[in-house]
Amino acid sequence: MTQADTILNALKAARWVDLTHQIDSKSPHFPALPALEQTDVFTLKDGFHVQKFSVVGQYGTHIDAPIHFVEGGRWLDDLPLKDLLLPLYVIDKSQAVAENPDYELTKADILAFEAEHGTIAAGAFVAFRSDWSKRWPDQDAIRNLGPDGSQHTPGWSHEAIDFLVHERGAKALGHETLDTDSGQAAARNGRLVEEYYLLEQDIYQLEVLANLDQVPASGSLIQISFPHWHKATGSPVRALAWVFD
Repeated sequence: MTQADTILNALKAARWVDLTHQIDSKSPHFPALPALEQTDVFTLKDGFHVQKFSVVGQYGTHIDAPIHFVEGGRWLDDLPLKDLLLPLYVIDKSQAVAENPDYELTKADILAFEAEHGTIAAGAFVAFRSDWSKRWPDQDAIRNLGPDGSQHTPGWSHEAIDFLVHERGAKALGHETLDTDSGQAAARNGRLVEEYYLLEQDIYQLEVLANLDQVPASGSLIQISFPHWHKATGSPVRALAWVFD
């Protein structure tokens, strides 16, 4: 048996979890962006079926490259392919979010996670599980606007991002909401301060993840794929977790 056979058998024996939402024209998205458009260019009556998709990069479960917010940052095609296959850690704060939709994941949460599951290894992908994805595909539930029009949604604290990037050497972060920042932090600041900060650290992120409740805290892998765009700031992705139960 070759090394390739051994790896293939191990991957096929693993439990595969799709971490992405299926997208269509009704999928929740940042309201300033247009919805996906899907049309037939040719049908089988013409002898073959060809479709045209018109979709912004930041749609559905998607990847943000640093250039999305940061002038001079890396584009998607600047990311090394090896950075798209990473150890996956999932920090579960879904109960805290259920009690407080404005919850922000903290450094203390990360340290508590490590006390139970071990230190997060350098070069990892760290995901914030909030179970917000269970609100999909309801746009209103995903945004969760209050009477003043601001979102009541969970997000990352500055200290958590700083700790994971600079103390743990994380390669990428991910979450289930539309934004890195909590809705209330974005309202207070008038902009997405933490999303800018994260991308300014020259790492990428995945937004609008799904099915994190099917992945253990540690011990799995995440693999991310998207078209080989030229100079793209972001793209819808297919992200898979390989879980070695």
